[in-house]
Amino acid sequence: MTVIRNVQAELSRFRLRILVASVLVLVCFGLVAARLVYLQVVRHDDLRAQAENNRTAIVPIVPNRGLILDRNGVVLASNYSAYTLEITPSKVANLEQTIQELSQVLEITPRDRRHFKKLQEEAKSFESLPLRSRLSDAEVARFATQRYRFPGVDIKARLFRNYPYGELASHVIGYIGRINAAEKEALEESEDPANYRGTEYIGKLGVEQSFEAQLHGITGVDAVETSAGGRATRRLASQSATPGDTIKLSIDIKLQKLIEDMYGERRGALVALDPKTGEVLAFVSKPTFDPNLFVDGIDQENWQLLNESIDKPLLNRALRGTYPPGSTYKPFMALAALTTGTRSASTLINDPGFYMFGGHRFGSPENEKGGIMDMRRAIVESSNAYFYSLANEMGVDAMHDFMKPLGFGQITGIDIHGEVRGVLPSQTWKRGYFKRPEQQKWYAGETISLGIGQGYNSFTMLQLAQATATLANNGVKHKPHLVIATQEAGSRVSKPMPASPPEDLGFKPEHVDVIRQAMIGVTQGGTSTRVFAGAGYLSGGKTGTAQAVSLGKNEKYNAARMAERQRDHSLYIAFAPAEDPKIALAVIVENAGFGSASAAPIARRAFDYWLLGQYPSAEDLAAVSQGQATAPMGKTRLAADIPWPAAGATAAASKPVSANPLASAASAPASSLTRR
Repeated sequence: MTVIRNVQAELSRFRLRILVASVLVLVCFGLVAARLVYLQVVRHDDLRAQAENNRTAIVPIVPNRGLILDRNGVVLASNYSAYTLEITPSKVANLEQTIQELSQVLEITPRDRRHFKKLQEEAKSFESLPLRSRLSDAEVARFATQRYRFPGVDIKARLFRNYPYGELASHVIGYIGRINAAEKEALEESEDPANYRGTEYIGKLGVEQSFEAQLHGITGVDAVETSAGGRATRRLASQSATPGDTIKLSIDIKLQKLIEDMYGERRGALVALDPKTGEVLAFVSKPTFDPNLFVDGIDQENWQLLNESIDKPLLNRALRGTYPPGSTYKPFMALAALTTGTRSASTLINDPGFYMFGGHRFGSPENEKGGIMDMRRAIVESSNAYFYSLANEMGVDAMHDFMKPLGFGQITGIDIHGEVRGVLPSQTWKRGYFKRPEQQKWYAGETISLGIGQGYNSFTMLQLAQATATLANNGVKHKPHLVIATQEAGSRVSKPMPASPPEDLGFKPEHVDVIRQAMIGVTQGGTSTRVFAGAGYLSGGKTGTAQAVSLGKNEKYNAARMAERQRDHSLYIAFAPAEDPKIALAVIVENAGFGSASAAPIARRAFDYWLLGQYPSAEDLAAVSQGQATAPMGKTRLAADIPWPAAGATAAASKPVSANPLASAASAPASSLTRR
């Protein structure tokens, strides 16, 4: 009996174990089934998307940057295709060793290494950085055979910016450069940060910077299938990028080149405007620089040469250089006298060659003839005494209030960034500018020199050109602008850039006529008569000589005894033809002396080109560039016969480059499909 009970007890325990095990197995299967249901049903869409993402990569397609053209359709900025050798530092175990081994396959110069190191310091480790640019087809093929040795190194197809005329009009066109940390942060906070994914270069100066949004275009995307190793195997879908708009400028590049050539090695600025529209016909700042140096990242040597040069080639003198206007201010002072009723055109003032005020003798560096002056003769012969006394009669605040609407010391609103205001002095300005109370007081003697464009007066050539154009246009002021139209790359539809409405300053026609006739007299019997002798049109102008440094109380100006950079500046303002002006300009040649000697000859030849289609002879160009010319010499040429493109153009030949240059050798990584 005992044995039977033991067997039954064992069977009961066995059955219990079987039951527990069965329940446990059922629970496990239930959990597995529940998990399967959760994964296959509840998270089906999410997991499918993740699987798809593991299989595909979204690659941005950076659009072709828009072209920049002059008013006649000459291409000033374009793109060309080339291959680059790039490294992603985070994917390379030993960067120095990799670069050393690469140098056995391709030429890697010390400059390439320095440039790469600089980029590495500025970028993140997972970003692809160029080590070599503009590889030849032979170099691409040579690397392809060795590619398996270099994980993290790729050949990429890029579009590079090209400025075919190098230094010509560089301050207007500007340049593109690699996006820095501050710019990247600003782009990420912009309204459409996705549009700059994959973009590594943006406009940094001039039109390239100011019209970045139009030139950049709209970024597209490629969806590509990738292998487990991240290699692109095929394209699944694509949304094409929209190229940037073409920008058409108002400048005439041949006129621009003529003027830049006439400066030679001298420094200065010139702005030429259409007085009826405000279109900028020429915008010159000398010396210039080559924007192509910045396209792929400027090296340290060239940057030092540009940045530390005493000539300051990176300074846009037309937009940011400020100068006293000298005697070019006198026509505007005369117009102020007529408008405010301070003087009539017939008021006579004796000019003994100096002006005494407060026991101080205010002289003239221009060797004026002197005598009894009415307003016309005072402008034609540039009488300092006449305008010294006028300034004393008007006072600083009355001068300020008249000159401000003309644009002196004001932002003109031109359509490129970086314009400076300059200084149009007033008592209020002085109180805000100086710190100490004794410096804030306005002294009557300070007013005197303002009348001849000296003292605190400090304006840009853009402001002076705008004021001259307003005078030539009978007191109607236009906002200067460089861009006249845009054109969509796809539709090729050209859209005129809307201009700001003109502003009538309300000058009386008879007052404006007095000033314009006096300025015509400057070219017919005044200080620029010899320069405009034999011109096929009538023009109005005014020479100016502005001090670069202040002289002592009893010190006389003697250019021969002064260092070159301490000598007076040469200025000229002008408009032509006199009866119906189509061009107005302001020009300065730094430290070049009298306005009639250096600045006026440049203006004469600019007018000859624009109005008559004439181009100076080679000997005349050489004489002008040395400040040794008056009227044109030698046989003038037809502007239409001057060869173009200009000598020394650096246009790069564009060639088609596949998005995957190594396809024949190995599968390219997804990232290599990005284009620039």
